[in-house]
Amino acid sequence: MRSVNSNINSSLQAESDTAMVDWQITATTIYCDDVDDEVTVIVQRDGSVRCVGFAKYDKPDKDTAGLIRQKSRQLQRQLECTGPECRRVTDYRDRLLAEEANKADPADSV
Repeated sequence: MRSVNSNINSSLQAESDTAMVDWQITATTIYCDDVDDEVTVIVQRDGSVRCVGFAKYDKPDKDTAGLIRQKSRQLQRQLECTGPECRRVTDYRDRLLAEEANKADPADSV
């Protein structure tokens, strides 16, 4: 019985391994209209996501705060980071994971 369970577990593990993405981390730079700057978005294999711009613009230092004020005056609108769940960040992650899912199971993409 143990051998049968072991074979089933091995088979299930092999199936789940093929559904996993074949990368550990990926990053891209996108333009963020909220802060009028390019920011780097990092996606982990497990689907967690981080925007480097959030660290810079959420609690800006004195120089960055001055730059934000200056850009806000020039653009005549308030520049403000919307946080780690920004639609640009989550859209990129979702698109990336959807592409990977389609690679793993091309029959579903038809």
